[in-house]
Order: sequence, then structure tokens, then C-alpha cells
Amino acid sequence: MKRSMIFGAGTLALVAAIAGFGGGYMAAQKTSSSEAAGSTAPQERKVLYYRNPMGLPDTSPVPKKDPMGMDYIPVYADKAPAAAQGERKIRYYRNPMGLPDTSPVPKKDSMGMDYIPVYEGDESGNTVAISPEKVQLLGVLSSPVERRVLTRTVRAVGTVQVDERGQYTLAPKFEGWIERLHVNTTGEPVRKGQPLMEVYSPELVSAQQEFLIANAGRQSLAGGSAVARKGLASLSDSALERLRNWDIGEAQLERLRRTGKATRTLTIAAPVSGVVLEKPSVEGMRFQPGDILYRIADLDTVWLIAEVFEQDLALVRPGQEAQLSVSAYPDTTFQGEVTFIYPGLSPETRTAKVRIELPNPDGLLKPAMFGTAHLAAGEQVPVLAVPDSAVIDSGTRRIALVALGEGRYEPRELRTGRRADGYLEVLQGLGEGESVVTRANFLIDAESNLKAALSGMSAKPAAQAAAQAALATDTHAHGDTVAPGDADAHDRHAGHDAHSDSGSYEKNERTPDVDAGYGSRAESETHSGHVMPDGSGHSHGGH
Repeated sequence: MKRSMIFGAGTLALVAAIAGFGGGYMAAQKTSSSEAAGSTAPQERKVLYYRNPMGLPDTSPVPKKDPMGMDYIPVYADKAPAAAQGERKIRYYRNPMGLPDTSPVPKKDSMGMDYIPVYEGDESGNTVAISPEKVQLLGVLSSPVERRVLTRTVRAVGTVQVDERGQYTLAPKFEGWIERLHVNTTGEPVRKGQPLMEVYSPELVSAQQEFLIANAGRQSLAGGSAVARKGLASLSDSALERLRNWDIGEAQLERLRRTGKATRTLTIAAPVSGVVLEKPSVEGMRFQPGDILYRIADLDTVWLIAEVFEQDLALVRPGQEAQLSVSAYPDTTFQGEVTFIYPGLSPETRTAKVRIELPNPDGLLKPAMFGTAHLAAGEQVPVLAVPDSAVIDSGTRRIALVALGEGRYEPRELRTGRRADGYLEVLQGLGEGESVVTRANFLIDAESNLKAALSGMSAKPAAQAAAQAALATDTHAHGDTVAPGDADAHDRHAGHDAHSDSGSYEKNERTPDVDAGYGSRAESETHSGHVMPDGSGHSHGGH
């Protein structure tokens, strides 16, 4: 008894479910039939397209059925969404990833990105459009194209060296011994004429004695013959000249003439003012003619030998101002001038040496000190320039996005010149006063169809007009005219031209399946009169 009651209740529930499903199906069929009848009403309402009855992002230019056998719902011209922005009318919506796919109504792609509207009056394929919300989300910033003076700073590193014109080496021209050193330390500053050391040399003593003998003979023969006086005068002058050639100072020669006595040692004085860089001499040392006893350099002026890269040589010229900074004095900047550009180029480093002359009155700059030179290069003439960040450089072409307003951007190909201080000179492609994107231009490239816009830049306007005219006159088997920009929708549904109203269905390869169940059934089943054969070859009611 209980089993029969349970079986009866289940049967009633099953019958009620089938009846409810059938009623809903008949109501939907009735609605679609009434709308289809309305399309043939005397009002002659124009059908723009047919939309999916389940609200999926799928449209068709011709009547068709979905995988469940439901007719697509017609959308009439008087029911089309305004989709206008101010006074501008939306022509169609294009794929945000640049794929050849358009839609007459708003929709999303398989990644959930909104299709981008294309307005009437927009340049065909040459404009990137992004909604204001996404512009704000991306943080897009723009900057006007202005004229400015581009001053590029050439950076070069080098070492401080001694001015070659201020160096002096003390090397005696006679043999002797060092009796005493007055300057006995390296690095000690000296002035010109300051005593450096006292030396003993037999040659110096002999020259002094010769001078004294000749001078005494001249005095004793004051009343003698002219020939004898002339010979003694020549001997005296030659001895004195020999002492001068050995770098004996005039003060010592004057003392020799005044006192009339030869000294065992003579004093060697500093020939120039400067700093003792080398002092190999020590007391008691014997030296030969030509031996270096002191090396003195004037450090009031020093050189910086800087290494300039090969590509920057054209920006460096003699007389150019330079600023030097060293790590020892980070708060001090030394001013200098380029005095010479060496003719050679290092094949290893591809750099050329540049000599910069620097005044050094306080002696802060030391030889062999490492420093960085900054050379201001560039003409003081304003040129048209944009920030570096505004240019997208692919290696073969340079592109800038010009802000047109209302979320529209136009890519422009540029011809550029010099680069300096974060700006790039524009030779061709932009006009003064235009606004270019300086931030998030790469995000605009990722968010929008920049590649398609760039390809549109190279397309000829005549070819575009011809293609649009061909699409505008192309009709389907049902006589519906395809709107310009809906060529891909035409291609997607071209397979439906041979279909009849019996409802045969072919899966759209461009539209992703939203319902996995619908997708599998669409690929494996063919509906004909809502009857589907099962795996055993039997037929049963479809819906």
C-alpha cells in the first residue's frame, strides 16, 4: 500500500514538472512568435540584429535558434540602445584586445573586458578609446608639447694630474757630494730661490779659483799692455760663465767677486715655486751629472684627464665650461675649462681623453685624485620637446599618444633628435600646444587596441573606404544589410546562410561558451524539429 502511494506521488510530481517545463517553453515560443509577427507588421519596423534569448553575449544578423531550440529575439531600430555620449553616436563596439571582432551592442570578451565603443566621426582605426573610469584607474597623466632649451650634461670620470707646464726636475750638471739638505721631506712647499742643499764638487772649487786668479791678474796688470789685460779678462769671464752654467746663483757669484775667496761648498736653490713631489737625495750621497735630486711641481693649477665616451665626443669642444666633483669634498664644486681633446681613442674602453684645466689656489685637489666632470653641452636655442616617458620606442619607430579628450588617444609616429635632461627633441610628428601621455602609456597599450591603431596609421584611406563600401553592400541570404564595422559578425555567422528555419545550429567559434553544458551539446548534437537521437539510434522529444 505504501509503495503504491509513493509511486503515485512520484508520478504526479514528474507529470507536473514536465507540464511546467512545457508551459514555459510554449510561452517562450508564443512570445518569440508574437515578436516575429510584429516584425512583419505593417509598421515595417527594421530589425537591426537578433540577440540571444538567454541574455548571453551573442548576436546574429539573421534569425537563428540557440542550442535549446529557442528563437533569437529581434532587436528593432526604434529599440536600439542610444549609447550616445553627448551628441556622438556609437557606430559599433570593437574587441579590446585587437582581435578582428566587432559587436553592435555592448558585450565582454572571454577575459571579461568590455568591448570598446567606436563613435561616428572617429578616425577609422587610428584612435584609441578608453572609458574615463579606466583612464582614472590607470593613472594617466599628460603633458603639453612645449619649446625649451635642451642642455645635455656629459658626464666623464678622470684623475687629477699635475700641470705638465709647472713641473721642474733638479738634476745637477756636475759631479759632487751632498753636504747638507735644507729641504729634507717630500711634499714640502718651496718658493723660488729658496736653498735646497749644499754640495761639494772639485769642479766648482776649481772654477772659483780660476776666476779669482784671473780677476787678481787683471788688477795687477792695470797699467800693462792691452793684450795681457784682454787675455786675463777673457779667462776671468770664462770661469764665471762656467759657474753660471752649473746653475750657481748670482748671489754666490757676487759674494765670490766681493770677498775674493773660494768656498768649499756651494748652495743649490729652488728654480721654481711649488711642492716637492720626489726627493731621492740624502745627505752624504754622491751624485753624477744628470741624477735627479728633486722633482718640484706647481699645484696652483692642475689638470683633470677625463675619459669621454665615443658617442659624446661631438658634444665636447675646447673652451667649454666644466664642473668637477670629488668624493673628498662632496659639498664643493670646482670650476674648470676644457683646454684640449687628445687625438687618440682607447680601443678597449672606446673613450677619448679630454684635458680640463682647474685652478687650485688652496691646494685641495691632489694629484691622482679621482673626480667626476660634468660638461654642459647644447645650444641655447629653444626646440620642440616632450618628456622621455611620453615616447614609446620599439627600436624601429617612436610613438607618442596624443590626448584628444574624452578618453580618446591618437598614436603618432615621431622623428626625434637630441635627448637632454629628461626631454627628447621632436623634429616631426607633433605640434606645439598638443598634449601627450607621459604616464601609463604602456598600460594604455595593454588595455586598448594600440596595435590595431598603429596598423591603421599605415593603411591607405582609399583602401579603408573601399573595404567599408564593400561591407556596407554585402548582404546575407536573408537580405539583411551588414553595417560597417560588423564585418566580423558577418564572418562568424556566414555559416548560417544555408540554414533553414528548422533550427539547425552550428557553434560560433569566436564566442566562448558561457554554459559548459550548452557548449558540449552544441558541439555534439544537432536539433531538427526539437528531436534528438540518443546513442542507440532512438529518437525522443528534445524539449
